[in-house]
Amino acid sequence: MEFDYVIVGGGSAGSVLAARLSEDPATSVCLLEAGGKGDGLLVRAPAAVVAMLPGRPKINNWGFETVPQAGLNGRRGYQPRGKALGGSSAINAMLYVRGHAQDYDEWADLGCPGWSWQDVLPYFRRAENNELGDDALHGAQGPLQVSQQKAPRPVTEAFVQAGEALQIRRMQDFNRGDNEGIGHYQVTQFHDPARNGERCSAAAGYLHPVMGRPNLTVLTRAQATRILFENKTATGVEFRQGRTTKTVSARCEVLLCGGAFNSPQLLQLSGVGRAQDLQPHGIEVRHDLPGVGQNLQDHLDFTLAYKTRDKDNFGISLAAGAKLLREVLEWRRTGRSMIATPFAEGAAFLKTMPELDRPDVQLHFVISIVDDHARKLHLGHGISCHVCLLRPKSRGSVSLASADPLAAPVIDPQFLAERDDLDGLMRGVRLTRRIMAQAPLADYLAKELFIDAEPDDAALEGHICARADTIYHPVGSCRMGTDAQAVVGPELRVRGLRNLRVVDASVMPRLIGGNTNAPTIMIAEKAADMILGRPAPARDGP
Repeated sequence: MEFDYVIVGGGSAGSVLAARLSEDPATSVCLLEAGGKGDGLLVRAPAAVVAMLPGRPKINNWGFETVPQAGLNGRRGYQPRGKALGGSSAINAMLYVRGHAQDYDEWADLGCPGWSWQDVLPYFRRAENNELGDDALHGAQGPLQVSQQKAPRPVTEAFVQAGEALQIRRMQDFNRGDNEGIGHYQVTQFHDPARNGERCSAAAGYLHPVMGRPNLTVLTRAQATRILFENKTATGVEFRQGRTTKTVSARCEVLLCGGAFNSPQLLQLSGVGRAQDLQPHGIEVRHDLPGVGQNLQDHLDFTLAYKTRDKDNFGISLAAGAKLLREVLEWRRTGRSMIATPFAEGAAFLKTMPELDRPDVQLHFVISIVDDHARKLHLGHGISCHVCLLRPKSRGSVSLASADPLAAPVIDPQFLAERDDLDGLMRGVRLTRRIMAQAPLADYLAKELFIDAEPDDAALEGHICARADTIYHPVGSCRMGTDAQAVVGPELRVRGLRNLRVVDASVMPRLIGGNTNAPTIMIAEKAADMILGRPAPARDGP
């Protein structure tokens, strides 16, 4: 099989690239995805994420783990990643968040010209079909449906009002460049009548509607095992489908879209990376590129949880079981109800110190009790509030466990390796507990779980080290830049090789201050123009 472009990974970036590159009938595209089609009911029904995220069993989920983390009392962290068309956008909370404008200006300052806020904004707009319509900062003609929440719970509004009681400004839109404030998240969810209330994964928005194109071949259950080269030129991909090993050739380029774990792993399996990482596994070094798998960054998160007096949220009780069927029927009929919830309904981006130039923590207010990624369940009803540190200083790595391409990568985020990260997270937890204590939110709360009273610094540090973990935003392991440690240049070409690019969250030079799905889709939109040699869209229009 031979195509112009071979894309490895059908997640958020791969779905975008496959759709955009195949818009020209003369361009042939093959997409390899290790998982399934990503179009089942568990993906389409937003609340069904609770069946996929915990990874027990692994449904549309790689379900990775980290190595033991010294900063987390030696615990192994859990790293769920989407394994289906749509990737992690098929199993996430659907939150549409771009980050702060300064995040992208910082990318440009770090040696990535063309990636400032004003440079990337037209691609965010191009991607969007925003329910609120078109303006200078939002688009309404794109494939990705972005919606207001369908039926947020009253307790979420109480959370927002509690923040306002502490003089935190209410935000109607967190995606206009300055996101400091409190409010409700927008979500990647269908708002057209035909599919109102369903999840709009990247595959549902971009890929599923065009899979009938004769110039687009999508192979599912096809796991890439090696990039094929002639000297320094990528020529195709070896992959395994069932028990059979196959190859596919690329006339123009091979495009890696596996994400922050799988893309560096595939490069290393193919002999591209640090010689010291490859040689112990008997892998011939084709191209010594020291940055591959380095610079891993992730948002570390600590969750506060509370039992509530009311039951108008998710919980485990006889009342909840009886109500669930009614909610399912209402969702199927109207697209609304609790089944349409992202769970993380309330949002806040806050500064833990007034002198900071932008928020350093993000809150996700959740209408259920969350413990260990929903892998530990609690009787009764409650709410949770995630506190995540937006700009960690700790840096980790992704490496090979062995030369077996089906083995999971070795993931070492090095959480809390830098003391400043722990200090910032502690400030964020204290600020969040102040919000939770304010009326009207405090009136909903019956009991705080895990923390009995206001802890001193030593006690709070102990709580964080015992319970903190990722909130699912790994990036940076194939960093973009122009220095010797960069894996790709600003046009996302792998440095020192030909016809090979990386297009996913792994190219981010620094973690943005928010959720990473919308930025990953933006990266792929911009990459499609660069690959095809098209000019960037005008900054004042799509």
